[in-house]
Amino acid sequence: MSKDRVTPEGLSPRVPTRSGSDPLQITDRTFFIDASRQSLTRFPWEILTLRELEEIHLEENQIEEIPADIQHLKNVRVLYLNNNQVRSLCPELGKLSSLEGLDLSSNPLLLSSLGVLSYLRTLRELRLYHTGLRDIPVPLCKALHHLELFGLSSNHLESLPKEIVNQTKLKEIYLKQNQFKVFPPELCALRNLEVIDLDENQLTALPEEVGTLKHLHKLYLAHNHLSSLPESLHLCGRMAVLDLSYNLLHSLPHNLEELVEMTEVGLSGNRLEKLPRQVCKWPALHLLYLRSSGLRSLRRSIRRLVSLSLLDLSQNHLEHLPSQLCALRSLEILALDDNNLLQLPSELGLLSKLKVLGLTGNEFVAFPEEVFSLVSLEKLYIGQDQGNKLTYLPEQVGKLQSLKELYIENNYLEYLPISLGSLPHLEVLDCRHNLLKQIPYSLCQAQDLRELLLEDNLLTQIPEDFDNLVNLKVLTLTENPMEDPPQDVCAGGIESIWKYLKEKKARKIMAIKIQAWWRGVMVFRGIGRFEELLKLRKKGKASPKDKKGAAAKKPGKGKPGKGNKK
Repeated sequence: MSKDRVTPEGLSPRVPTRSGSDPLQITDRTFFIDASRQSLTRFPWEILTLRELEEIHLEENQIEEIPADIQHLKNVRVLYLNNNQVRSLCPELGKLSSLEGLDLSSNPLLLSSLGVLSYLRTLRELRLYHTGLRDIPVPLCKALHHLELFGLSSNHLESLPKEIVNQTKLKEIYLKQNQFKVFPPELCALRNLEVIDLDENQLTALPEEVGTLKHLHKLYLAHNHLSSLPESLHLCGRMAVLDLSYNLLHSLPHNLEELVEMTEVGLSGNRLEKLPRQVCKWPALHLLYLRSSGLRSLRRSIRRLVSLSLLDLSQNHLEHLPSQLCALRSLEILALDDNNLLQLPSELGLLSKLKVLGLTGNEFVAFPEEVFSLVSLEKLYIGQDQGNKLTYLPEQVGKLQSLKELYIENNYLEYLPISLGSLPHLEVLDCRHNLLKQIPYSLCQAQDLRELLLEDNLLTQIPEDFDNLVNLKVLTLTENPMEDPPQDVCAGGIESIWKYLKEKKARKIMAIKIQAWWRGVMVFRGIGRFEELLKLRKKGKASPKDKKGAAAKKPGKGKPGKGNKK
């Protein structure tokens, strides 16, 4: 559920003007400058000479003061000074007659100095997040008639001044993480509002007048104390995003089914027990969050949500999934973690676009093989920090040729399937907290592997060709009875392990060379092929050379010795 960000990156292309320790590279014709994150303690004087400058980024520095000479930058339209140490605003700031966007968030601003902002009559966007505000200066509300975005999140506001009704062009207001106990009634008079963010306040109710906001497109009310919603909410016909997560709701007003443009809905952390019927009447729904909402079953009418791409059903009490769930052909992310599922629908393979599947913490007796029909699956989570522990991972996992990440931690697995090495895109394999006794050599072929987590198993060794995994950046082997490599080597991390494996290979190669040299010596001396010599020794027979010497010593056999007579 996207919202306005404190650091408004991406609003315009970044053109870095500093590189390492190089001085600021600017010219008289510079229109945009980015000196953010440069550890600056003052407003760069070079900037103040640029009369044609239109956009300035100075966020995330340690600037303490805005100089009076800023008044000369008559063409500046955008000024970002968020995340600095500015306490007081100079009167000259009010002379920036072209300024349209100003961000002063995360500065220790004195309330008494904010009055100068009322002179910025062209302002369209004003962000004052996390500035310690307890009240909004009334002059701002009276004077800034062109304001379209007002960012006031993370302050100490309990109410809005009645003069805010003068902001007739206001489209977006962000009041997250304040101390509102009552929905500000003044907002209902701002008929052009499209976005209201009141997340993480203390609201207990919404007024019926909220239905007058005909242009309302996004309403964020997560983490409040709402136990019901007004019937009039259905009059907000353009509503597309509604976040009601972590409130006290048991149901939704029946007429909310009329909000047919709904695309994102958050109902996590409520007390629903049943999936509201109204939700299944929103055909354009794209994202649906129902985490920890007390659900025990799903409605068959869920099949109507044909546009759904994300469905979060984690941390509920589901024991069974209806086959109708598999009709959601657009689904890409399905979270079923921490339920009571015993099996999956046989039609699961119909979810042909599914990329992410969460099955952690369920009650599967064996690995649910229906998963192997998901040809597009890229991430599979089936760790069992709670629920039944799996003892076997089938070889059919090799069918998941699109798989990039596999999480099978906290189980009772003793072995891994050989087919894991045939997954061409596997990047992350999490096998922590199992009973693994060995790692299949085939895993050395998983060339895309970046992370391999193996701590807390029963491993004593790893394949000697593990260092062939050139993309592997993380390898954890702690809490294993390792012998090869030894535990002290494993404690040194992947570089220490790689060094050990390379040295071991070098020793092996040297041993082979010595053995080959010895074979050559034996042949050169005419004793015969080394293999034949070994065979003879095993049978207890002497070599041909030894036989010659023995025959000469025994009288009466072979030719008579020199000087002997018959």
